[in-house]
Amino acid sequence: MKRRTLLVTGAAALAAPHAARSQAARTLKFVPQIDVPLLDPIVTSAYISRNHGFVIFDTLFGQDSEFKAQPQMVEGFTTEADGKIWRLTLRDGLTFHDGTPVLARDCVASVNRWGKRDAFGQALMAATDELSAADDKTLVFRLKRPFPLLPDALGKIAGNMCAIMPERLANTDPFKPITEMVGSGPFRYVAAERVPGALSIYTRFEGYVPRPNGTPSCTAGPKIAYLDRIEWGAIPDPSTAMAALQRGQVDWWQEPSLDLYPVLRQTGNLVTNTLDPTGLPGMVRFNHLQPPFNNPAIRRALLGAVNQSDFMQAVAGTDRSLWKDDVGFFAAASPLASSAGVSMFQGKRDMARVKADLAAAGYNGERAVVLIATDLPALQALGEVGADMLKQAGINVDVQSTDWGTVIQRRASKAPVDKGGWSVFFTSFFGVDQFTPATHLGLRGNGEAGWFGWCNSLKLEQLRDAWFQAPDMAAQKAIAVKIQEQAFQDVPYLPTGEYYQPTAYRKSVGGVLKGLPLMWNVKKEG
Repeated sequence: MKRRTLLVTGAAALAAPHAARSQAARTLKFVPQIDVPLLDPIVTSAYISRNHGFVIFDTLFGQDSEFKAQPQMVEGFTTEADGKIWRLTLRDGLTFHDGTPVLARDCVASVNRWGKRDAFGQALMAATDELSAADDKTLVFRLKRPFPLLPDALGKIAGNMCAIMPERLANTDPFKPITEMVGSGPFRYVAAERVPGALSIYTRFEGYVPRPNGTPSCTAGPKIAYLDRIEWGAIPDPSTAMAALQRGQVDWWQEPSLDLYPVLRQTGNLVTNTLDPTGLPGMVRFNHLQPPFNNPAIRRALLGAVNQSDFMQAVAGTDRSLWKDDVGFFAAASPLASSAGVSMFQGKRDMARVKADLAAAGYNGERAVVLIATDLPALQALGEVGADMLKQAGINVDVQSTDWGTVIQRRASKAPVDKGGWSVFFTSFFGVDQFTPATHLGLRGNGEAGWFGWCNSLKLEQLRDAWFQAPDMAAQKAIAVKIQEQAFQDVPYLPTGEYYQPTAYRKSVGGVLKGLPLMWNVKKEG
């Protein structure tokens, strides 16, 4: 499908009435960052797939706006044997969208599948001797060693969510995406109305039973579905999306282009705010398997080329309330953030020195395939500044511009660049994803078993393991400083600063929760 066709299809699909639904139905028309390229939230860390996953799947624990884990599908839990046995009891009324009850064995299979893909999940499963279903309502973790962060792992919003799905789906290969969406959450996915590249439809699941108590807060608390229908329609062109929002053809635009934000902020019938106060740290991610960036000395040389304010002004303009520079390898809001090594990014850039360092490191003009996503303005801006930076440093850059969905798929390739591989891509994470080593994919050093780019650093992995064993926050902070210092040696990626992405919705929409674009608790008037 051509880009212009996709744009028209998405906008038209959102604007047109749906013949099969009642005009009185409470329908939310939502413009996501992009269309959902992969429906399975386990096989990818892409935010659009995670956001889609939270619409239709529930989780054993939730995470509130203070980043604390709270029971969600779990009624409660107990620990025994000095924290080495955890018994999780499911609450009553849990039902899958196919009408079957949610049983402990479904949850065991779901946790096992997730634990093979997610970084935090891998740490939990490495500490687990056995995970079993004692009966239909009880999961039992028997651990090799205490793992007090178990609820945090199962309820995390960072990276891959621990989606609870039927056992038959959860028993499939976690490296091969499932397409059958049988969820456990408050909304159902309507596969029959899917328009690939443009539209996804969700309807309220009448069989969902929210938690009977608590206060809705991010993914914790009662998940009450006030909407009857949700239409996720991608509109790649920002001007078209803005016009549709202003006219009332759509209700909520997830990620307005930051250059249009001042106009939206002055539009009287709109609400503009920031869902995630932790920001979005950006990065230039290297392919560590292929030349030239399999050479750590070459990656280190490029640290001297980074001007974070250049990246951030390209993304968010000159309004300093929308971005930060002098950011290291942990999100600025993280208690683990430090200034260790950050002076590297301060002061005037000396490209002659960078070129000399690259030559000394052994760079010999190898072609670097640089992937830039053009349908997400922030990532396009990061990519354009990053590609120019690499060219100025003397890297033989081959820019290949495409949509983010294609970048998501292509970055999984470990092939050489002359066989369809890649050298660099640009992305950003929610700050909460970079709060701790448990969820920070970019700081993993586990090679080909790790996140796209496949950084291999035994020291980073050893420090991460030590962080999990740290007895208190002071010890965790001390280890985090060492992790950042090591990251400036291994350079798994180049940090490009941190920006704050606003969202915009019409004043007829209420109940929008902080943290993610979550669909429960949302109400629509009229």
